[in-house]
Amino acid sequence: MKTDERTLRIISAAIELAEKDGFEAVRLRDLAAKADVALGTVYKRFASKEDILAAALAMQVEQLQLHINDNPIEGPDGETRLKTFFAIATTALAQQPRLAGAMLRTVASGDPELSEKVSRYHGQMTEIIVQVFRGNSGDDFPSDEEQILAHLLQNVWFAALVGWTGGLHAPEVVVDHVHNAVHLLIKGLEASAT
Repeated sequence: MKTDERTLRIISAAIELAEKDGFEAVRLRDLAAKADVALGTVYKRFASKEDILAAALAMQVEQLQLHINDNPIEGPDGETRLKTFFAIATTALAQQPRLAGAMLRTVASGDPELSEKVSRYHGQMTEIIVQVFRGNSGDDFPSDEEQILAHLLQNVWFAALVGWTGGLHAPEVVVDHVHNAVHLLIKGLEASAT
């Protein structure tokens, strides 16, 4: 995502406000003041606070992709690497719980204006998951099975994260749910290949 300096300041201010006090704290007037831009500048670049938080999510996913490229997840097989990846990603989100909750709320908003950005986020996550599963090998287009695996794991992870941000369970439970899903899905893939 190519962004100018003012847009980056707006996104950074939204991240700070959301991390401090959650989704409701991302008020456009406060955000403009914190980013040191006119309110009109915010409206020129973004349709809503959900739009800004979707941009923040995209920026974080891009940073995650760069991190994975520079620091491949180690492990003897795809299952081990995926379990490690989701543990790391969940731990990172747990360190910024209010921001994580705000971004999850944005993804789950169902706002039609955000559908393209949310779809792009899911596509990026699919690429990352397949890359981790493969062990950073191969630039081939993901197989149908790899895409299904990535989509199902995203769904399990998302549902578990929503439970965590809603106070139903701890981040460790999120990791356990995803680890169980990784194991069962890969076991199913292996069984269907024989």
